Amino acid sequence: MTLIKSHLLQTKNVSFSISHHLQNVMCLVGQSLVFSEASELLLKTLQIDVSGTQIHRVCNYYGHLVNDLIEKDLKEYIPKLSELDKSDNVYVMIDGSMLYTRDEDWKEIKLGRIFKDSKVIPISPKRTEVFESVYVSHMGSVNDFFPKLERHLIDCPNKVIIGDGAKWIWNWVESNYPGSTQILDFYHAKEKLVLFSNYQFKDDDKRSEWLNTQVQKLKDEKIEDVINTLKKLRSRNTKAKEYKDKAINYYLEHEDRMLYKTYRDKGLMIGSGPIEAAHRSVLQQRMKLSGQKWTRSGVNSIANLRCYKKSDAWDIIESIIKAA
Repeated sequence: MTLIKSHLLQTKNVSFSISHHLQNVMCLVGQSLVFSEASELLLKTLQIDVSGTQIHRVCNYYGHLVNDLIEKDLKEYIPKLSELDKSDNVYVMIDGSMLYTRDEDWKEIKLGRIFKDSKVIPISPKRTEVFESVYVSHMGSVNDFFPKLERHLIDCPNKVIIGDGAKWIWNWVESNYPGSTQILDFYHAKEKLVLFSNYQFKDDDKRSEWLNTQVQKLKDEKIEDVINTLKKLRSRNTKAKEYKDKAINYYLEHEDRMLYKTYRDKGLMIGSGPIEAAHRSVLQQRMKLSGQKWTRSGVNSIANLRCYKKSDAWDIIESIIKAA
């Protein structure tokens, strides 16, 4: 008896009276397209008449089953990076974005992206592309999200964790991976200066000159100079004062994570662009379309399927469907 069948004996098994192959196809198109469009695609291309509701039910079932298998630590059903060695730096990027839900209006879904530095390939002098990633998502408590993420980090030797200023991220890092390389996303750090300068300077040239100088100081690890410069400036208005205070407090809190010159000299990334791109391609492209309202269960089911697809691990979903 497979581990999946053993698990299903303890849960409510659902019989769809549909072949395993068609269930796989329904999951594949359902995680990619709105269910009604997936139904239309199957009818027009394969002459298979299944309703959007049927596709919805099959996707929800297997997306939820993935959660159950992960929680039981069945490692053969968890996507993995290609073989790791002790020299590999593994990036861990975490962020949240908002989806519209039926009962709770806008609600945050958390996403993690894990990839090796050896898979970050230069495409042009100013552009790189990540060619292998593992994705993990969850709408709900961080106490449920982080265990899903941590299962992928057990064999990662050198963790490089990049995030914005969200306290829930750095509290987790400090508690669980204090020896990791911790990097505050450079563009969030820069944004604090941009917001302040927009209210502080009326003259565009003066604002641009001041901003460029301070941004260069950030890159050169002269954080104290930036903080002192901000403190010495007399705020022109209440908004400027508000954003000045926010910038100072932000830099003081994360100063140890802003060693940008050191990071760059080691060949490390300092920006969280890959996780922001992942929110668009993994989640929002399918789940943030006009008129969509999700249940929390529905979000997590479809997001699970999309994470496996984008992690190039659809063969695991196929094996789950065949064994169910």
